[in-house]
Amino acid sequence: MIHALVGSLLLACVGIAIEVVLTGLVRFRKKHDTSLEGYSYIWMIPIYALSWPILSVLYPRLSTLNIILRGTMYVFILFVVEYAAGWLLRGALGECPWEKQYKGKKWAVNSLVRLDYAPGWLVVALVFEQLYLALR
Repeated sequence: MIHALVGSLLLACVGIAIEVVLTGLVRFRKKHDTSLEGYSYIWMIPIYALSWPILSVLYPRLSTLNIILRGTMYVFILFVVEYAAGWLLRGALGECPWEKQYKGKKWAVNSLVRLDYAPGWLVVALVFEQLYLALR
C-alpha cells in the first residue's frame, strides 16, 4: 500500500513538472517570454496520481503488445481520464480549469480534451510506464 502511494505521488510530481516545463516553453514560443513561466493546476495532482493504479492494472495486460500499440492504448485511456476529470470538475466548479485554454481549438473535444496533444501524451505515457517498471 505504501509503495503504491509513493509511486502515485512520484508520477503526480513528474506529471506536474512536465506540464510546467511544457507550458513555459509554449509561452516562450508564442509570446517570446524569456521568463519561461509555466503552470499547472493543483487539481492535476490526484489526476496524475491515478497513473500508478491505472498502470498497475493495464501494464500486465498490455505488456506483450509492441510499444506503439501499448502507447496508443495508454493515450486512449489518458483521454478518457482527462475528459472524465474535466467533466467532473466542470460539474463541481462550474468550469474545468483547463477549459479556457482548450475552448475553440480545432482538435478540442467539448473543451475538455485536445486530440492534437496525442503525440505528447504518448511520450508522457511511455515515460510513466518506464518509471512504473523501475519502481514497482
